[in-house]
Amino acid sequence: MLDEPRSGRLTAWGNALLAGLAAPDDVAQRITADDTVHRIAGLPSEPVPVGLTLGLGRLRALGTTGLRLALPVAGHPLGLSGPPEFNARALVAGEAVVTVGTAALGLVPEVREAGPAGDQHVEVVWRCLPVRDAPPADVPSLGEAERELAEALRDATEALARLDVAGAGPAAQAALEAYRARAARGREVLAPGYPPRAVRVLELAQRVAALVGIAADGDGAAVSASQIAARAELLRPVERTARRAQVAAYNAYVEEAERRRS
Repeated sequence: MLDEPRSGRLTAWGNALLAGLAAPDDVAQRITADDTVHRIAGLPSEPVPVGLTLGLGRLRALGTTGLRLALPVAGHPLGLSGPPEFNARALVAGEAVVTVGTAALGLVPEVREAGPAGDQHVEVVWRCLPVRDAPPADVPSLGEAERELAEALRDATEALARLDVAGAGPAAQAALEAYRARAARGREVLAPGYPPRAVRVLELAQRVAALVGIAADGDGAAVSASQIAARAELLRPVERTARRAQVAAYNAYVEEAERRRS
């Protein structure tokens, strides 16, 4: 998909705040985006949920120097390091943020829709839990991710042709047109402080993920159970590469900071 995950926005703009490159109110607005409100619950010394500005300030006071993104799925705990309780919550959400620094904490979004039908709004609570101070699982460097993506984009394009997405049903056709329109318009990604290479890798990773989603959802040439299974098998490694690259792009700020310190 082309939209940023909530944990991606928190990672990118949280890093910009920690680096002193963005104002707290602007950061809170960027992270909240189209949602109504975001709060952080479970922070040490905070008995009740707090707003993003106060919560990020508390994380910095606890020794947080950077934020990392995790995008786990079943069988692939991408970006996680444990313990099991945190990993389980992150897996259910499909995303999480892990702090870097002396505070070993993780944040998992819990999303709730409220309001009457047709006039609903979204509230997000970031559940703060202790994490294991260990390297995140299976996260490539930015350079590795960029090299892998070039091959993945070719594979995704070939898969679309092989699966006859051009001849698919109305839903796939609409998704393909929406993807093309949004890709042509372009959009701002990441946040101040990120290297241009990270922006480039993220844009390419999102493009690959969008193509995979269109191919997976279309009903095109896959008319039997065996053909549907073959489609999933074909697309699985491409989707995995795109997710790994997205995580590498969001984590590039921390990667660069660690490189400078070494």
